[in-house]
Amino acid sequence: MRIVVGLSGGVDSAVAAHLLKRDGHEVVGVFMKNWEGDDDDAYCSSNADFVDAAAVADVLGIEIEHVNFAADYRDRVFAEFLREYEAGRTPNPDVLCNAEIKFKAFLDHAMALGAERIATGHYARVRWKPGDAPGRDDKSGASAPDGARVQERPDRFELLRGLDPLKDQSYFLHRLTQAQLARTLFPVGSLAKTEVRRIAAEIGLPNAKKKDSTGICFIGERPFREFLNRYLAHTPGPILDDRGRRLGEHVGLSFYTRGQRKGIGIGGVKERGAPRGAGDHAPWFVARKDMAANTLYVVQGHDHPWLQSTTLVAGDAAWVAGAPPGAGRYTAKTRYRQSDAACRLDPPAAAADATARFALHFGAAQWAVTPGQSAVLYDGEVCLGGGVIESTA
Repeated sequence: MRIVVGLSGGVDSAVAAHLLKRDGHEVVGVFMKNWEGDDDDAYCSSNADFVDAAAVADVLGIEIEHVNFAADYRDRVFAEFLREYEAGRTPNPDVLCNAEIKFKAFLDHAMALGAERIATGHYARVRWKPGDAPGRDDKSGASAPDGARVQERPDRFELLRGLDPLKDQSYFLHRLTQAQLARTLFPVGSLAKTEVRRIAAEIGLPNAKKKDSTGICFIGERPFREFLNRYLAHTPGPILDDRGRRLGEHVGLSFYTRGQRKGIGIGGVKERGAPRGAGDHAPWFVARKDMAANTLYVVQGHDHPWLQSTTLVAGDAAWVAGAPPGAGRYTAKTRYRQSDAACRLDPPAAAADATARFALHFGAAQWAVTPGQSAVLYDGEVCLGGGVIESTA
């Protein structure tokens, strides 16, 4: 097949391209430029990444094209990123970038180049799943509650976790559709990261030992608040604790997120008779934001009740199969670096919300579940989809 690979300059996409070429495919590389600001800044690696991607293409003997998606990125991802922060939520732009740029704008561009498939270096897998025949027991592994009707499923593509549990990126890919998965390959999704680096060194790739990228593509390693300062308004207001005591002044609610510990800018409050671990020696965490009153609430102690949630409601749902899964028991992540948590999925309250909103109930309280982040649902190794967290209880 003719396959267009998104070459980022990193080792994962480089090895993905190598594996495809080794298997006899016609491989073309595309480097995506998604951000035009700060090209000369120490925090922006776009130019250096392209040099690395071009060097990889040279070693592999494939063509590479430099494509500028910066306008699409600003309109589809960055504008929404700022709107969410201004509303007091904490968005995950990597999720939106995958859905809108890497698997939409890039996919469209690749198809225009005559590609039959696209490929990336993500640690995930795609599997073809035959549908459930009428009357056949549900094969999903999820148990439906009493009285719930098991849904029949047509033939479909499934999004699976990457086999390396430390690198699995299905969380960031949960908004992909059937049409996108049908045209997508993840060549390194069945490999461990150590094996990817071994292959890269074995074939002499120049980026075999390149450090993994962290941080989102337009921020990189720069101080996050310093970056947001350029785009968000500053409206200072009071910082209160759970007893209503004023502890200081915040610089603007957009600059804080639930569970944040560093950078709050307050000292401790210690009272006579306070238990050990309280007062000055117990860390403060951001717990709530009252946008109407422009007030930031903080609490002391990692396990404070205000930081615990057993229920969440999510909106803007996206389901990989094209329809929501049946009500029942699954696992979920409410942030990327988190172990799966057992939960129960409830159908939405109104029929009109059938594909837009859902509720999750957890058996064990979850820490700092944050509006704006993604709640992603799993059935074993299968990523079912998810939505944007709206509220918690």
